[in-house]
Amino acid sequence: MLEGSREPLRNLGLLLVVAASALGADSTLARSIFRQLIEINTTDSAGGTTVAAEAMKQRFLDAGFPTEDLTIAGANAQKRNLVVRLHAAEGASLKPVLIICHLDVVEARREDWTTDPFQFVEKDGYFYGRGTQDMKSNDAILVATLIRFKQEGFRPNRDIILALTAGEESGIDNGVDWLLKNRRDLVDAEFVLNPDSGGVTTEQGKAVHVDVEASEKTYADFELTARNPGGHSSRPVPDNAIYHIANALVKLERTPFPFELNNVTRAYFQQVAKLEKGQRREDILAILRPTPDPAAIAQLSEDARFNATMRTTCVATRLEAGHANNALPQSAHAIVNCRILPGHTPEEIKNELARLFADPQIAMRRADPVPGKKPMGAATLRPDVFKALERVSDEMWPGAPVIPVMETGASDSVYTMGAGLPSYGISGLEIDRDDVRAHGKDERIRIASFDRAADFYYGFLKALCAAQ
Repeated sequence: MLEGSREPLRNLGLLLVVAASALGADSTLARSIFRQLIEINTTDSAGGTTVAAEAMKQRFLDAGFPTEDLTIAGANAQKRNLVVRLHAAEGASLKPVLIICHLDVVEARREDWTTDPFQFVEKDGYFYGRGTQDMKSNDAILVATLIRFKQEGFRPNRDIILALTAGEESGIDNGVDWLLKNRRDLVDAEFVLNPDSGGVTTEQGKAVHVDVEASEKTYADFELTARNPGGHSSRPVPDNAIYHIANALVKLERTPFPFELNNVTRAYFQQVAKLEKGQRREDILAILRPTPDPAAIAQLSEDARFNATMRTTCVATRLEAGHANNALPQSAHAIVNCRILPGHTPEEIKNELARLFADPQIAMRRADPVPGKKPMGAATLRPDVFKALERVSDEMWPGAPVIPVMETGASDSVYTMGAGLPSYGISGLEIDRDDVRAHGKDERIRIASFDRAADFYYGFLKALCAAQ
């Protein structure tokens, strides 16, 4: 799949022997940082990320990083970003690599959880807490990795920049966007690694494949509003604001967007087909034909991860209506969240929804926290990144192929790609395909998965950035 000289590959093999000798190193540092981050509430409602950014700055200062290589900056005093630079070996001429990791987490209510979401809990072989999957695990791993590099005296072949940022979850005061627009000098790089996407897909702890985000869907929210004069609830009328919204959402549920594959998702299914057996494998092969089989599409669509990979998806995420229990509602509102395939725009999807609803009583507007993100295309697959990744992955997860994927969610790669920086979602976290709890109740990560992910990024960055 990847072309290039054989000599760099031989050199990389020698480097990996050196890197591999550190795998399995004491995880005390990474776990300590992980606990500290989980127990700092960085939700938007709690105030943001500045406290966490300051805490990580102190970690780096204690490890010997000079003050001038640690910058806290941002437009909002409560949502600051920390940018850390580990300098290259003397005489190195390569442009830096930028690693982006968001510090903020999605909201979590104590009454919804079995444990306190902002307490680091170790139970039954797992770490529990908001951010254990998304993404304070990788925040801690990258902080610990750079500290280990500093303590070892490791001098990479290019500067390694780590940006710990705000606003990925809320979309407000987004740190990556702000840094690119206002402090490009701090984060300018040749390419970007984003541990917020990608990862190791497992089944009952066994690695199936190692995913690399090479593209992602576009995020868009649409607010639906229906209004009515209302009236007494004892005299219901068919022209009810709630009914208009409900009918629209029923249509949305029953009318999926068309099946569509692009270069990345087609390559993904081609690789996954090699790993599947029986009817599942036959169905995947059937959708890859020049004329895809509708029955196979329908069968695969029952799996949420495949469904989201094959089409644009839109789903109602919030509902609000009425002002009294004994009155007809004068207004009803719904938020429809869409994740849009590359090659399509939010405006195009808005028009498709309007045609589907076909209801003049419903007004619809774009309601993203920060609208206007550029759709993200596919990144060119860099040989140096993929050679290092494939070799380290083969050491850690033999038999699990590296597969480029389209992220069905959203990440800050949309900003770096939009700024002309090729971006790759790479993570060493192992998560069972049926235990994805990011943004959900009782978010958790296997303790063994966290420790291996720390080993992975240490070895991967050593292999990728070791001086020749």
